[in-house]
This record gives sequence, C-alpha cells and structure tokens, in this order.
Amino acid sequence: MHPHQQLLETFYRAFSKKDFQTMAACYHPEASFRDEVFYLKGKEIGAMWHMLCVRGKDLELTFSDVHAEDKTGSAHWEAWYSFSQTGKKVHNVIEARFTFREGKIFKHVDSFSFYRWARQAFGMPGILLGWTPYLRSKVQAGALAGLRKFIQAYPEYA
Repeated sequence: MHPHQQLLETFYRAFSKKDFQTMAACYHPEASFRDEVFYLKGKEIGAMWHMLCVRGKDLELTFSDVHAEDKTGSAHWEAWYSFSQTGKKVHNVIEARFTFREGKIFKHVDSFSFYRWARQAFGMPGILLGWTPYLRSKVQAGALAGLRKFIQAYPEYA
C-alpha cells in the first residue's frame, strides 16, 4: 500500500472514532481545506474537525474507494448525523480529493451536493432555497462564525 493511501486510511479511521487529534496530524502545517461550506488553512482545519467531532454526538461515517499515489489521492465517504441547528437527520455523500506534500495532506477538497444537504438539514426551507446563493452564503457565514467562536475557546488553534 502506498504511504499516502495509508495516510488517508489513518485519517478516515480516526474520523470514524472522532479522533480529531490524529486527523489534524495527517495535515501539512500549510494545508488547505475546501468544501461547500468552508475554505480553511493551517490550524483552522484541525479546529474544524475538532468542532465537528465534539458537536457530532450521533455522527457515524463510512469510507471507501481510498486511492493515493505520490502526488494525489481520492476517497468516497458518507456521514450520517443530526444537523445541530434543526435536529434533522442528514446523510451526506462526499467525494474527496487530495494532494500531498512531505508525506502529509496538503490540499483537501470535499465535494457534495449542497442542495441535497440543505433539503435534509432544513426541510422545506432547504427545498425552496437550497439552490440559491442566499442560503449557501448564510450557511457559510454561520459555520465560519461558529468555527471562530470555537477557536476562541481553544487557543491552540489561534
């Protein structure tokens, strides 16, 4: 098995156990992370995983199709959890792409259908507005504000 594939396997096994410290250790110090909600760099990435693991009381996930070579990698993962703002159950299906530097994750991009996620997370408002830039911007701003507040409580991420 390629060492980068082993790194991704370690990352997702840690995520399935909510071991945010091991997850953060998989990233290069200058890494970037992007998905439909966040765009983060460096220590912010570890803070996000820490926050999601702590707040995701009923979080469950599976991962598959983990592939990696010298420069790039990919994985498929799915998460089941209750969205904290509404309590509604969400099943998110994510495709992840990675690049590596110095044996660590350097760039991590998670892709999923924001509209599908919004329909589950918000119910009727998500069905009506989930496709709009308005709802996406509102969710992004709220998530970033929540992460900033979380980081204030954990100075190791500052």
